[in-house]
Amino acid sequence: MQKIDIFNHIFPKPFHELMQRVAGDHKDIGKRVRGIPMLANLDERFRVMDRFGAEYRQILSLASPPLEHLGGPDVSTQLAEAANDGMADLVRQYPDRFPSFVASLPMNSPEGLVTETHRAIRDLGACGVQVFTNVLGKPLTAPEFRPLFAAMAEHDLPIWLHPSRGASFADYLQESSSKYEIWWTFGWPYETSVAMSRIVFDGVFGDHPSLKIIAHHLGGMVPYFEGRVGYGWDQLGSRTSDEDLGAVLQRLKKRPIDYFKMFYADTAVFGGRPATVCGLEFFGVDNVLFASDAPFDPEKGPMYIRETIKIIDELDLSDTDRDKIYWANAVKLLKLKDS
Repeated sequence: MQKIDIFNHIFPKPFHELMQRVAGDHKDIGKRVRGIPMLANLDERFRVMDRFGAEYRQILSLASPPLEHLGGPDVSTQLAEAANDGMADLVRQYPDRFPSFVASLPMNSPEGLVTETHRAIRDLGACGVQVFTNVLGKPLTAPEFRPLFAAMAEHDLPIWLHPSRGASFADYLQESSSKYEIWWTFGWPYETSVAMSRIVFDGVFGDHPSLKIIAHHLGGMVPYFEGRVGYGWDQLGSRTSDEDLGAVLQRLKKRPIDYFKMFYADTAVFGGRPATVCGLEFFGVDNVLFASDAPFDPEKGPMYIRETIKIIDELDLSDTDRDKIYWANAVKLLKLKDS
């Protein structure tokens, strides 16, 4: 059966070389990525992919950290161009393995991020763009980033939403840093959920009702907290005394939960079967796409692919619904050639 892995990560060679020159050592997640050969070694990537047969293919996207963490606007623009050129070259050289790629953007360059969006899609053939859940501490719904939503609505291609948070984001106000990698384990799903919430309540879907956004890791915390997102936010304002949040509900054209169900989500939950079932029930089979988050697993490549396939194969799904998750939704959403 054909399988299109829409959220996995790579450092194409030109980008990797430039990153090492301009950014050097990078803490936290940077430590982890340096120890995973599949990220930058194409032969190792092919060896891992070959374990899952010729019908397993990958949509390429850059790994963390966000480019704006590596330098100012000039540096992030250079890095974005190198990453997108490098991924586009891989798609051209190996179309049977890589049907397309997801563009990276210099988010600390408001003009540059839109320019690179258009270049990557129109000139290089990207099937969408990847953004992180905040930009140097600013929400994605800040005015300087809103043109990106308009551009992607115009292209009618999705935004990949990836969480971002480091150890400097403390667990408690009286501490200076997060302990035990809580910033990653629980901080990243929280980041995703917060970004989704701001997109809903700040009116992005209201401005662009056809906008398509893929929330990584099956939508973070949102599916599990369906009751709070639903009936809880139907009472928005009942817990707040210093501003009129009821007016926010009046501006929305439907219930908050219905906007959350407009997101797409991927199956990259690290082999968690209950999470997979929960996410599928919340978003629905038409809005869930197969993804592994490779190569960030204990085996440095194959484990999350293998375990995710095992879960999907064992779920009580019709062949049609399983096809939707594995490849048909991706073909439709990303406008891929159906092969």
